[in-house]
Amino acid sequence: MIALRQLPRLLRIAGMLARYRIDEVLPPSRRPRALAWLRAILPAPGAGLLALPRGERLALALTGLGPIFVKFGQILSTRRDLLPADVADALTQLQDRVAPFPPAQARAAIERSLGGAIEARYASFDDVPLASASIAQVHAATLAGGREVVVKVLRPDIHARIDADVALLRALAGVVERTHPSADRIRPQEIVDEIETTLTNELDLQREGANASLLRRNFAGSDDLYVPEVFWSHTSPGVLTLERVRGIPVDDLAALDAAGIDRIALAEKGVRLFYTQVFRDNFFHADAHAGNIWVDATRTADPRFIALDFGIMGSLPERDQYWLAENFLALFNQDYARIAELHVRAGWMPANARLDELEAAVRTVCEPYFTRPLSEISLAEVVVKLFEVARRHDLTLQPQLILLQKTLLNIEGVGRLLHPQIDIWATAKPVLEKIWYRRRGPRALLKALRRRVPEWLAAAPDMPQLVHSYLSQATTGSMELRIASDDLRRIERRLRHGQRATAWLSFALVAAIAAALLDGGAPRMSLLAAVAAGVGALLALGGALRARRADDVRNR
Repeated sequence: MIALRQLPRLLRIAGMLARYRIDEVLPPSRRPRALAWLRAILPAPGAGLLALPRGERLALALTGLGPIFVKFGQILSTRRDLLPADVADALTQLQDRVAPFPPAQARAAIERSLGGAIEARYASFDDVPLASASIAQVHAATLAGGREVVVKVLRPDIHARIDADVALLRALAGVVERTHPSADRIRPQEIVDEIETTLTNELDLQREGANASLLRRNFAGSDDLYVPEVFWSHTSPGVLTLERVRGIPVDDLAALDAAGIDRIALAEKGVRLFYTQVFRDNFFHADAHAGNIWVDATRTADPRFIALDFGIMGSLPERDQYWLAENFLALFNQDYARIAELHVRAGWMPANARLDELEAAVRTVCEPYFTRPLSEISLAEVVVKLFEVARRHDLTLQPQLILLQKTLLNIEGVGRLLHPQIDIWATAKPVLEKIWYRRRGPRALLKALRRRVPEWLAAAPDMPQLVHSYLSQATTGSMELRIASDDLRRIERRLRHGQRATAWLSFALVAAIAAALLDGGAPRMSLLAAVAAGVGALLALGGALRARRADDVRNR
């Protein structure tokens, strides 16, 4: 429930959206009436504001609302499949053009975090920031040995502002859970959890340094990607000091062409890098918009990317990684039945889903794309539409895949920007097949077995005793089932009675066999053994029936 203390913030959000006429971004049929009502009671905006294009007004509104909304705008700026081109272009300014905070505050924050004066830590420090974003801003500096670095410092009071906005989002998610008919599939609280986790991770600059360090190690000596060095002696949770790098922003096409960069080779490398990070390393840059990717201007024939801003990195559980790779491979091979089967087996859709209907829906989405030249197919667009189809068939939203989907959209957007005719499918398919074979091939299997064998050997001495204890409990009926719900308790009681029935039957059969063996198969003893078996079976059956009737009486 939305608390009273959150109402002012909620009203400010609605008022900001109404003041900047944000409803004009939406089609007329989808414009909220509430915003139109607010426009009627709020003071009219100035003529200068109304003269601005709708995309610029949206960017200004999101900037005024704070970091969470700036992040939302950054994501929107990459979704050119959903937004008009003018709106997407205007939102790109949110990537590194947020108004800076005063240098005195930056210096004070750095000194508090590093425990010493700026002059004692850095040989020089530039008060004019190189960039200012929603979470932090960056200043140029040099170390005592003359090494050029950049210093990233968090915005003042950023923790409190984000905590307040996350609390509001959580309250709104609670409203959605109680009112939306598909809340069980959307899982709004889990989405808020993902947003909160992402922002919390971004607020820990030491964690960002660790991310950069791991990514640098994964691509050490690579001709495809360069990651700047972290200076740990000048890094803390509130300050990050990195090697200063220089390059051309990936969206500055004029500068890339002037430098003689092979944009086609660069675009293909970008696609390969995505699949390498996701499926080889299971550690990928999840904020790869144009503002965070530069190009090394010193390498023209064999261009290389430079990665920046490591606050949002992604990884997947091994299980999801497997299902995702198999889905991609099935998509590349136009195996629609396999895609339907994988969605159910992965647990992304109910087990009772009609596979034939799902296969037909996937085919309906994909077939129109495969009639085009491969260079005109947008893999990201196909994936988005497949998610929409799956939602109509009761898809359970997987929050852990949100970052991956966003990154795929970013990477394909960059690839299309550099080389509009890039064949995404032809570039991606061999890379994924090669990486996945290495991950799942015979050598990988043997390597995994070698890693597990010591664990198995360590547990081996205990296995005979564990098996003996389990069998003893199973045959004596002493096995305990700790179950919470009433329905499962009834199942537990019936299982116990069933175990006793099984024990009686087993005893009777053993007695019959023993009697027959001891008496040499004499008819009299065999008859006695059969009678004993029958009596034992009747006792066991009667006990089970009495227990079931007692359960039924208690349940009435």
